[in-house]
Amino acid sequence: MTYNNSSVIELDKEAIKTNIGFVRDQIGEGVRLSAVVKANAYGHGISQMVPEMESHGVDHFSVFSSFEAREVHNAIRNNSTVMVMGDIASEDVEWIIENNIECFVYNFGTLERLTEAAKKSDRRAFVHIELETGMNRHGFRQEQWKKVCEYLKKNEKQLRFEGLCTHFAGAESSANYKRIKDQQSLFDKGQKLFREEGLKPQSIHTSCSAAILAYPEYNNDLVRVGILMYGLWPSTEIEMTYKLKNNIKASPIKPVLSWRSRITDISKVDTGEFIGYGNAYLAETDMKVASVPVGYGYGFNRSLSNVGRVIVNGARLSVIGVVNMNMFLIDASNVDVKINDQVTIIGEDGDKSINVSHFGNLSDTLNYELLTRIDKDIRRILV
Repeated sequence: MTYNNSSVIELDKEAIKTNIGFVRDQIGEGVRLSAVVKANAYGHGISQMVPEMESHGVDHFSVFSSFEAREVHNAIRNNSTVMVMGDIASEDVEWIIENNIECFVYNFGTLERLTEAAKKSDRRAFVHIELETGMNRHGFRQEQWKKVCEYLKKNEKQLRFEGLCTHFAGAESSANYKRIKDQQSLFDKGQKLFREEGLKPQSIHTSCSAAILAYPEYNNDLVRVGILMYGLWPSTEIEMTYKLKNNIKASPIKPVLSWRSRITDISKVDTGEFIGYGNAYLAETDMKVASVPVGYGYGFNRSLSNVGRVIVNGARLSVIGVVNMNMFLIDASNVDVKINDQVTIIGEDGDKSINVSHFGNLSDTLNYELLTRIDKDIRRILV
């Protein structure tokens, strides 16, 4: 196996297919799937994941920024739709309009910028009007809705009303049940007002990965699904609720990502010697220590010092000492290992596995955070 930056990310093509099928089964026919590929496709790699998802019929992709939109636009092969849900850099406004990139709009400043750019290019901007319904992050507040309607009608030659949307504040937890219900109630009022003003969007959307499972009645005609596409659950609660409801034990989704490195050196340490920086780990017996060329500079969290686990030759081994920027050490005392043996950081090896959730729990890191911290320069390959 060829490594770059001392490790490699493997992306399971069969898992991608399985997860897309699972999501489609949940949302049913007539609901369009937008695959969320922000943050480098949740650390999996935009240039690898987008064409592979397209090969299974995905034709709509959501990102956070116009910078990411450029990356997805360069990666698509089938004329798929790209939608920006967040930041649009000033220098990208004209490019967005020229390439029919759809975008969330949540303030009048952005509406005006898009309108002016559309006038100059004699084209239309494809806008999704985001309503603030209780997340208190982005969106037009209720007292602004009427003015938004007036603006859209006044500038209909420059603005195509592509979507009406909002974002739920924590659909992955039942603790937010009332908040989600209140949000939907307010969003319903927004839909009613826009209809009364004679404005009909091409799509209405609110739901993320958690919401399509916890609140399927809110799917509308488009859903924005991220973490499920990569074979991970939005939360343990969502996973357990789904399994109990469907009376299953095995997960119907499969993790896409595996992370592997190799042993670069093996050394012997005498009883009573400290290992690595400082005095974080003391050898209480004679030990065999192996080094792995991955550290916190690549996304292997420093909090995994003395608590992390990896798999080598089918054996689960412990991380010992302090995780360095470019290296960590493992206790190989009781196993037969040699230089260049494969080290599985996330994934399966024989009958052993370390999944993203377990890896995240050891480092007290959310799935989302852990994946997006993996160095973008590490080679990603489809297998």
